[in-house]
Amino acid sequence: MDFEGIEDQDGVRCSWNVLPNTRIEATRSVVPVSVLYTPLKERAEFPPVMYEPVMCKAPCRAVLNPYCQIDVRGKLWICPFCLQRNQFPPHYKDISAHNLPPELLARFTTIEYGLSRQSAVAPVFMFVVDICLEEDELKALKDSLILALSLLPANALVGLITFGTMVQLHELGYQDCPKSYVFRGAKDYNAKQVQEMLGIGSSIRNQASGGGQQQQQQQHQPHQPHGVAQQTFGAERFVQSVEQCEFTLTSILEQLQRDPWPVSSDKRALRSTGAAVAVAVGMMESAFPNAGGRVMLFCGGPATQGPGMVVGPELKEAIRSHHDIEKETDRHYRKAVKFYEGVAKRAAQSGHAVDIFSGCLDQVGLAEMKCLVNWTGGQMVLADSFVTAIFKQSFQRMFEKEEEGGEGDSDGRGAAAGGHLTMGFNATVEVQTTKELKVCGLIGPGISAGKKTAIVSDTEIGVGNTSAWRIAAMAPSTTVGIYFEVANQQSQALQPGSRGLVQLVTTYQHSSGQYRMRVTTMARSWAEGSSPEIPASFDQEAAAVLMARIAVFKAEIDETADVLRWLDRMLIRLCQKFGDYRRDDAASFRLGPNFSIYPQFMYHLRRSQFLQVFNSSPDETAFYRHCLYREDTSNSLTMIQPSLMSYGFEGAPAPVQLDSLSMKNDVVLLLDTFFHILIWHGETIAEWRKAGYHEQPEYANLKLLLDAPAQDAQGLLVERMPIPRYIVCDQNGSQARFLVSKLNPSTSYNSANQYGGAGGEAVLTDDVNFGSFLAVLKSLAVKAAS
Repeated sequence: MDFEGIEDQDGVRCSWNVLPNTRIEATRSVVPVSVLYTPLKERAEFPPVMYEPVMCKAPCRAVLNPYCQIDVRGKLWICPFCLQRNQFPPHYKDISAHNLPPELLARFTTIEYGLSRQSAVAPVFMFVVDICLEEDELKALKDSLILALSLLPANALVGLITFGTMVQLHELGYQDCPKSYVFRGAKDYNAKQVQEMLGIGSSIRNQASGGGQQQQQQQHQPHQPHGVAQQTFGAERFVQSVEQCEFTLTSILEQLQRDPWPVSSDKRALRSTGAAVAVAVGMMESAFPNAGGRVMLFCGGPATQGPGMVVGPELKEAIRSHHDIEKETDRHYRKAVKFYEGVAKRAAQSGHAVDIFSGCLDQVGLAEMKCLVNWTGGQMVLADSFVTAIFKQSFQRMFEKEEEGGEGDSDGRGAAAGGHLTMGFNATVEVQTTKELKVCGLIGPGISAGKKTAIVSDTEIGVGNTSAWRIAAMAPSTTVGIYFEVANQQSQALQPGSRGLVQLVTTYQHSSGQYRMRVTTMARSWAEGSSPEIPASFDQEAAAVLMARIAVFKAEIDETADVLRWLDRMLIRLCQKFGDYRRDDAASFRLGPNFSIYPQFMYHLRRSQFLQVFNSSPDETAFYRHCLYREDTSNSLTMIQPSLMSYGFEGAPAPVQLDSLSMKNDVVLLLDTFFHILIWHGETIAEWRKAGYHEQPEYANLKLLLDAPAQDAQGLLVERMPIPRYIVCDQNGSQARFLVSKLNPSTSYNSANQYGGAGGEAVLTDDVNFGSFLAVLKSLAVKAAS
């Protein structure tokens, strides 16, 4: 089965492409019926159709699709989900067997509609900037922000908040001199307080829709009565379109100084991150409820005062570690998490994403703030500094544009050179299934939309108890994992040839302001539990990623050891069910081609930084897990089991096993872990390079060997978001640890071939190697089912 072809067309990868027909058989199949779905998957050859979708009667509301039965004479269609008969609308009167609209054609299992609904407001970008930075850091950050203004569409709305000891909301509609509203950094501000203090709100925005025309009246009159001020001033003072305020905002950014409050040598700077985020979210939900927008937070250190405080200002107080969080010995952690969860929920419900860009060698509190990003569909970037390419290029990549100037831009707004932004805003993903399937939940960016329908299962996996989720922002690669259960009991036999249907409907605001609806309808056949069709339809790559998401979701709540035991149990049960073996004979154990690499994925997942937190800070763990929650199948697999290419003199570059045996003196290796791109030179090659042989014409082949991995690495860097860390190292060098930690330790210090033998370098680890892991797995699988 061409899993990748289906993914290219529909943006879906299913764990099982033929479904077990009863609940009991589905449970025995171990891996749940589930799907990885990329709602905004780029599909250049299928532009949106510019009309409204035809939908089934309420409460079903399923969208017309190729699996509907149609009666062209009676102009009727039967919904495959609820079996109701529906009349075609009048403009479908010319429909015939040879003249069908696209949504009824087999190749349009995914179709995007350009709806007539238009957003009243262009996308809003609120920059929230930390000014407790060193001079060079602040300058680099200011340069990136000024550059971002040129990357945004001209009609996009922007605002600026800076924070240090105090939080300042800058007024952009007053050009005579820089002016800002100052909030106390140690105080928590709710939406109502922000609204009253600034005199803004959606009702005021509607009255003041003239935007920049009010600028002439905006002289500050402190003695003016509060009610009048509300009428005169709206959100336009603080948030304006790029074309209106580019000059003013650029000059404010250029003149931005470090936080003036003195910091003694034994203290950290007072940083009011929590208060700044609360003001930004409060302002956005007051002025732009349910309009697409992003709050972009740039922080160069942890919050040291006010709500969401991560660590105290005294340097002698160490920032929390995994151990402190686990043992609950850190006095700030739980309080901070509770605060940020409250803010994240408000942002997600009003349709605004929060992005966090961290530029700091130490931790900034991503572990506490992760819900801001994960619940809203925002982006998290972890860099050592705002000067680095990792931050600069990742930030620029946020504003990538569509290939052509955005189809369906009915009023021509915002079609800046290079088209519209690829990101979607304020999305809702909704699931509809036939009665034999129920929805257990979603693991990925987003929160529950609280839609409780008949298809919602009592079993929860991830964010459950709903059949719809809100995702405030989406990139073309944003992928969610949706889990189902088979509701069919043994007694209710299914008719032969019947199929289980799932429809995924994503409604979102395109960056042109137009609302769009993407509908993906997939049908999967049912089969008896003993049928060979079920194992033949198993997609081990998708299954590995879907199980990894469940494991990481569990790891947020449970002890790591419990999660590892759960993973092992699931793997043993899967091998018992689908392996071919004689009872109690481990040597006879075989797995079919569809399952053969699955144990390997599980082995690497057990050792990965997603589950093993040793050697990672809480911030790094939060970042790694965030990426796994949002990336597609291919990228997620690279994170779980990195790819390794070997370059040598004896043939073309080739993928090699992620094994210590691949580390040979005369090769160059290219490792891609998604987070790191690493080029490793074997000892001999490194010596030749240091001696400068590659610069001599007679050793042109050595130069080619050294250049090839570097060129391939550049190809990988072009696609990736966030930008990976690029490392070049030599055998036995300190940076080689990034490679060694990922390898299967076939040759460890206590193995027989440490000195010579099959080659490769000895790895200093007590980890069990994959061969031993597989041997134990086989011996457990062939025992009587436990």
